Order: sequence, then C-alpha cells, then structure tokens
Amino acid sequence: MSVIRVDNFGPSAGGTTYSARGIAKAWVDFDGAGTATIRDSNNIASLTDQGTGQYQFAFSNNMSTQYFSIATNTGNRDSSNAGIQRSSQGGSNSAGTFHCETMGDNTNSNTDAAAAQAIIHGDLA
Repeated sequence: MSVIRVDNFGPSAGGTTYSARGIAKAWVDFDGAGTATIRDSNNIASLTDQGTGQYQFAFSNNMSTQYFSIATNTGNRDSSNAGIQRSSQGGSNSAGTFHCETMGDNTNSNTDAAAAQAIIHGDLA
C-alpha cells in the first residue's frame, strides 16, 4: 500500500489551504440507550457502556498523549430528555481511550441518550 504524507493541503485551483493538524482524528455517533451501540465512526474501535449515561471509547489508532480536545453533543431523539453531554479530560482519559457522560436537560444526573456524538482533535501517536 502506498502512503501519501502531507503537512498542508488545499484545492488544486487555489483557495484555502488546510493544515493536517486541524483535521479531526476521531469521531463517533452512538446510541447510548438500552444496549449502547456505535452507529457510525472513524478511528473508534469500541464502545463500553459503564453505567447510566457513562461511556468509554477505545481508539483504533491511539492519540499521542491523554491530553486531546473532545467536543460532544446529544440529540433528543427519544423521551429520555438527555440533552447535556460532558466529556472527561486528562485523568479518566488515556492515549487509547476517552470517557463521556450524558445528563438530563433539567437534572444533574446521568441519563442514557439515544443520540450522542463526539469529535476528537489532537495528535495521533
């Protein structure tokens, strides 16, 4: 297999040039209600349901450190009213995994979410 390595890329006709560092290194769309399942993803090897509204993901290709950026979102596709998602950083993450939680719209307690997403930015190992 051939490998093409670039630091920057852009359209052949000119225009905006993008840095390879700015590309998301992983993303996941998952259903956390009932039996938690990944609907679609990139660079996500597995999902572990760690209890009500608590999820751990393993990367297919590890990050360089436990410190990377996580952006999360939930959708309200069911009656669970899960609408707030928070992600853990540092201590509960590793170069190979990250953790996130979903919470009820008007509560401070974890709730399973039928629709949730996470995007990871950082450096791959």
